[in-house]
Amino acid sequence: MSTYTAPAGRPLSSGTGRPPRLAESVRCTDGLRMSTAAFFDWLAERRATHAQRVERIRFDEMAQWHADPDTGDLRHASGRFFSVQGLRVRSDFGPVAAWAQPIIRQPECGILGIAVREFDGVPHLLMQAKSEPGNINGVQLSPTVQATRSNYTRVHGGSPVPYLDLFRSPEPGRVLADVLQSEQGSWFYRKRNRNMVVEAGAEVEAGEDFCWLTLGQLHALMRHENLINMDARTVLSCLPDWHTGADGPSPAPGGGAALHPDREIRSWLTGRRAEHRLSTERLPLTRLPDWRWSPEALSHDSGRYFSIVAVHVGSRSREVPAWSQPLLRPHGDGVAALLVRRIGGVPHALMRARVEPGFTDGVELGPTVQCTPENYAHLPAAARPPYLDLVLGRRAERTRFDTVLSEEGGRFHHARSRYLIIEVEPGDPVEEGVEFRWVSERQLDELLRYSGHLNVQARTLVAALRTLR
Repeated sequence: MSTYTAPAGRPLSSGTGRPPRLAESVRCTDGLRMSTAAFFDWLAERRATHAQRVERIRFDEMAQWHADPDTGDLRHASGRFFSVQGLRVRSDFGPVAAWAQPIIRQPECGILGIAVREFDGVPHLLMQAKSEPGNINGVQLSPTVQATRSNYTRVHGGSPVPYLDLFRSPEPGRVLADVLQSEQGSWFYRKRNRNMVVEAGAEVEAGEDFCWLTLGQLHALMRHENLINMDARTVLSCLPDWHTGADGPSPAPGGGAALHPDREIRSWLTGRRAEHRLSTERLPLTRLPDWRWSPEALSHDSGRYFSIVAVHVGSRSREVPAWSQPLLRPHGDGVAALLVRRIGGVPHALMRARVEPGFTDGVELGPTVQCTPENYAHLPAAARPPYLDLVLGRRAERTRFDTVLSEEGGRFHHARSRYLIIEVEPGDPVEEGVEFRWVSERQLDELLRYSGHLNVQARTLVAALRTLR
């Protein structure tokens, strides 16, 4: 591995709370600490070193996991980590009014944190090569710290999490972003993580599984399939806006005003939360209607949606060398697409107010289209998600971002979505409607300063939008 070593620069904020000069990091497309060519050599080395063995097993072969004798819920012997339980849902969102499903419950809050340090005046981000049992390709690029509370309190008896103290006990004035954000509301029940970006001191160096990369490099790497993991993408979306170099609202890129004032966007979201009807009720996993158990899987009778499976994992790169666990295995790849257009010269994205049973507040803003198309194949055309056909029939010259990216690899098995940003053509029949609003890029940046406003798929697309600026 070949790197250029530059002398450490002065602290980013000098304790004043001023955000780093991220624009310089965006412009630096070949980092001072590791070139992009050297990065791919390093990543190949990490993947060879940390190759995992992931094998499907029977539920009764899982060590330290058991099915509750009364409910069938899958639980860890420690009572920590997560559990798989049953949920009955009633909702007025989408074509199906009521259903039952398994869902992952993980009430503890994890930490997703990226450390930032300046080298020769250019901020670099400390990224980790991390293997996850559900990743389709083993090692992907993750945040500096990606750990549940059970992991970092070492319930499993494994090794400590590197760099954890940077985020559990950050120095005053060095926190650049710190916000609770949700994960997939269809598969997790009210799960949230602390998304953090923290300035690191000159004493912080990259360990063997870590590397310093610029935002310019990360923006280029976003276009590589299954490379930057979901947890890294959500933290990147929470970075301060680098257009202004200040921690506060910025003018809309391109000048001019957003189509809707900020207060109208907030009022619309609040209104959707107040008006949508959503109720959830716990059910024993053994009593879920239309779901069938086998020794190796819990699956829907139709073969659609997803299954719960069991795996055994052997790894040389995690806190413990071997373990077993349940994973949620989707049936089919998802599509998450954002329609964008300039309105009065200002870039806007068409956001949808989505109801998902696992959201703490019931409704969060999602992409224009977010679905697994195969799950709608049996329904009439009128039940298909709005704008899905426009997305599937997209023209190449109007597609500004198109990459298949992995979802959470610690709980999902080979879960992937095609992320798309599509520029709306003048003749496209695109209207707002009660569930949709055009939201400016500046307004999206502002909403990300607060918890529970943009869902995890939307946050990935915000990170992708920033690569286009």
